[in-house]
Amino acid sequence: MRTSPDSDGAGPRSGSRFAGRTAIVTGAAQGMGRAICDRLLEEGAAGVIALDRTEHTYSDERCVPLIADVSDPRTALNAVQACLERFGRLDLMVAHAGIAEPQALLDTTDDHWRRHMSINVDGVFFCVREAARAMVERGTHGAIVCTASINAWHVEETMASYNVSKAAVHAIARSAAIDLGRYGIRVNAVAPGVVDTPLAALVVQNPELAPLYLKTIPLGRFAQPRDIANAVLFLASDEASYITGQMLVIDGGQTLGIPGNLEDAG
Repeated sequence: MRTSPDSDGAGPRSGSRFAGRTAIVTGAAQGMGRAICDRLLEEGAAGVIALDRTEHTYSDERCVPLIADVSDPRTALNAVQACLERFGRLDLMVAHAGIAEPQALLDTTDDHWRRHMSINVDGVFFCVREAARAMVERGTHGAIVCTASINAWHVEETMASYNVSKAAVHAIARSAAIDLGRYGIRVNAVAPGVVDTPLAALVVQNPELAPLYLKTIPLGRFAQPRDIANAVLFLASDEASYITGQMLVIDGGQTLGIPGNLEDAG
C-alpha cells in the first residue's frame, strides 16, 4: 500500500473561511459527518447544527447536537428553524446522512428498498428544499452540498438500493442547482469512494477484502473522513463561488479504469 505525507487527509488545520457563517450537517455523529463539523469549526464557523438519529455530543458550544431522523419531512424544517433561532442565519446545508446495507437484488425486500429511498433520497431532498426556502426568504446567497457516492454510476454488486439512491442524490443536486441559481444559491455534491468509517468497516477492516480493494485504487489508500470534509468545505466556500450543479469525485482514482495489477491482489 502506498502512502504520502498527507495520507491522513488532514489538510489545513485552522482558518477563517467560514467566519460568521452557520451550517447544518446531517449524519453528524461520526465518520465523514463529524469530520465536516470539525472542519467547519476549525475554519471559524459561527455555529453548526449537528443532526443525527443517534445521540452525540460536541465539546465546542458553537456545535449544537440535534437528534432526529432525516426521513421524517419535519426534521429538515425543524433543523432549519433551530439554526435560525440559535444563530440568526443559515449559510450552508450539508445533506450527508445516508445508509448502505448490502442485499442481493433477488433478495431485496420492499422494506430494504424503501428504507434506502426514505433516508438517502427523501432525506436529502427535504434538507435541500427547506434550506433553500430559508435562504431565498432571507436573500442569503448560500451553499448546499449533498453526499452522493461513486456508486451513483460505478455500481457495486449486492448494493442495488444504495446505488440507485446515490444516483438520485446526484440528480437532486443538479436539479436544485438549476432551479436555485437565480437566487444565488449554489448546490453541489461529493462522490466519495471507500472511506475509513464504520459504514465501510466490512471492507476497510477485512484482512482479505481490504488488499483487494486497495489494488483498484491508484493512490493506494482508503480515504479518511477529513479527505471528504475538505472537499465539502471547498465546494461550500467562496473559492468555489462559480461552481454549481457539479459532483466532485473523491476516490483516489478508483473509477479511472481497470488497473493492471489485479493479479497481484492479496
